[in-house]
Amino acid sequence: MDFTASNEANKRLHDMVPGGAHTYAKGEDQYPAGMAPVISHGRGARVWDVDGNEYVEYGSGLRAVSLGHAHPRVVEAVHKQLELGSNFVRPSKIEVEAATKFLATVPTAEMVKFAKNGSDVTTAAVRLARAATGRQVVALCKDQPFFSTDDWFIGTTPMSAGIPPQDLVRTFPYGDLAAVSELFDSTDVACIVLEAATQTDPPPGYLEGLRDLCTFHGVVMIFDEMITGFRWSEAGAQGLYGVTPDLSTFGKALGNGFAVSALAGKRELMELGGLRDSRERVFLLSTTHGAETHSLAAAMAVMDTYVEEGISEHLHMLGTRLAAGVREVATYAGVGDHVVVRGRASNLVFATLDAEGNPSQPYRTLFLRQLISNGVLGPSFVVSSALTDADIDHTLEAVKKACTVYRQALDAGDPTPWLGGRPVKPVFRRFA
Repeated sequence: MDFTASNEANKRLHDMVPGGAHTYAKGEDQYPAGMAPVISHGRGARVWDVDGNEYVEYGSGLRAVSLGHAHPRVVEAVHKQLELGSNFVRPSKIEVEAATKFLATVPTAEMVKFAKNGSDVTTAAVRLARAATGRQVVALCKDQPFFSTDDWFIGTTPMSAGIPPQDLVRTFPYGDLAAVSELFDSTDVACIVLEAATQTDPPPGYLEGLRDLCTFHGVVMIFDEMITGFRWSEAGAQGLYGVTPDLSTFGKALGNGFAVSALAGKRELMELGGLRDSRERVFLLSTTHGAETHSLAAAMAVMDTYVEEGISEHLHMLGTRLAAGVREVATYAGVGDHVVVRGRASNLVFATLDAEGNPSQPYRTLFLRQLISNGVLGPSFVVSSALTDADIDHTLEAVKKACTVYRQALDAGDPTPWLGGRPVKPVFRRFA
């Protein structure tokens, strides 16, 4: 493969855009040296870079494009709405329609407010919780990678430069009810923030136990459904597991790539950001572009497609076949203990382990390099519903070739000759 045009575009991006991308997880440092494609266009589960290379793509839009690129139903809905105008001085009728459809799709919520990104709605949920409880401390699940770009979360990561110490944040491990109970007993906690599920289903009784603890202590329970929303079920993880949070946040799959997110939850909390409550007002979400009509049209088309076509189940089916195939190929190549597929079938990731079984960025680099060379752009194995049997077959053939090289590197005791340059980097690190 030739990457001349992509490499030149990456240089220009770094000259003009800090980090060379508008999302750190899309950065050039996340890909092997000289092999970070700059995308020209995409359709379905395939993308093409500016050099003309074609790939089967996974994790599209950081899990946002779950129906595939340029999905006809979404594109048609957006096109029709754009001809009617995209933003007005007063709410548009589509805001009524979108809210109605969302609350019907996520019946555990009583009110909803739309925005553009997940960070804003998650921070708004924290603000509501603090105002409603009169407390300040946020309990944050420490085993989950990302909740917001705002200070209360980023201040807890290695990239905390420029952020005051976050003295009002406490952390807890996922799956440990006793730890949460001890935290609630010792600290006046305003809210607890977590993804309801991670790479595995929650331990039996865990979410129910959290719900009971939050109710008993008067703590606001917030589910971050950015990833689980729609991928787990149309109503998110809360719909699948039957546990209702006080507030929840949605995004990513909601817009199939269009910028739309949602804060949803109980009326008594949400009304603090409204005009019909006698309590002190909360400046909740007030965004110029929060209800752009075309993004709401996209969200409505996504919700209809998920419900009518059973997309959540289809994603699960595709992921199940892909995971089984990768495990079979890796085992056959003798690297079944080193290339490990994890996660819910609709949200698969992979681990690359060294000879001692430790996570390895060099071996991840080797694996990514081989995938890209064989036409698979896969920082994860998160599927979209646009994947075909031929796409999965192509992917498994690429994985087979990658695993063969992986075995050679393990046998040599050093992956360096197969890296082509520096290894890929973790997103959250203190120095570039």
